[in-house]
Amino acid sequence: MSDDDGPRLDPDIERYYDIEWEEDDRLRNGLGQLELVRTQELVRRHLPPGSHRILDVGGGGGVHAEWLVEDGHAVHLVDPVPRHVEQAMARLGGQERFSGAVGDARKLDAEDGSFDAVFLFGPLYHLIEPADRAATWDEATRVCRPGGMIFAAAISRFASLISGLASGAMWMPDFREIVYRDLADGQHRNALGRDYFTTAFFHHPDELRREAETAGIDVVDVFGVEGVAGAMPHLERDWEDAERRAEIIEAARAIETEPSLLGVGPHILLVGTVHRE
Repeated sequence: MSDDDGPRLDPDIERYYDIEWEEDDRLRNGLGQLELVRTQELVRRHLPPGSHRILDVGGGGGVHAEWLVEDGHAVHLVDPVPRHVEQAMARLGGQERFSGAVGDARKLDAEDGSFDAVFLFGPLYHLIEPADRAATWDEATRVCRPGGMIFAAAISRFASLISGLASGAMWMPDFREIVYRDLADGQHRNALGRDYFTTAFFHHPDELRREAETAGIDVVDVFGVEGVAGAMPHLERDWEDAERRAEIIEAARAIETEPSLLGVGPHILLVGTVHRE
């Protein structure tokens, strides 16, 4: 996954985000909106008061950088897809507290200890090889100051199984083949040309914690983001009702650290701090 010029993004993943998929659109609908609301809630709960220097690694088109800047933080976004960086600059380039650049999570162009917090909202589930994920964790801890915050998102090992049962996709043999590969080793491989996501790695919650601890991160906790809402057949309709929306969010919050249910929703969020010497 790398050459003499440094790390390279998997071409299937780059093509997917460059041509086939619009990440911002996902976060504007149903389950994506729940993911965004819960991510904001968990980050705001754990970031210390004040304005912080934040490195948003794999930040896409700037959907998270936007609300972080609005909260008063200075954000530098890095993403391996040039189109994403262009979108982020178009969205936030006029903001004094925002900057962006094309870059790779495994080899960050930043000084040691130069950020108060590092966000990994994407890189960990697009790096199949353990060595690449280890390099990403190591880079995050290198550029974050001692005692600084690490926020790392992962896709649950069980995401395809649960969403497939909820949507009916499990009745298709080709989708079932993908699901059971996910469950066996976490490697999500879609060679079918259908909308079954792109090449990815799906974490078991315990695995996400182990990776962070191996990198020298003191784990505050691992949270389930959406809870069981991903299995709701009419989530988008119910999300439009204010009372039901509040109950959906509260239901996710109620089981967010229950060990037996951490992987029931599609996303997991690890919160940690860089170990102080």
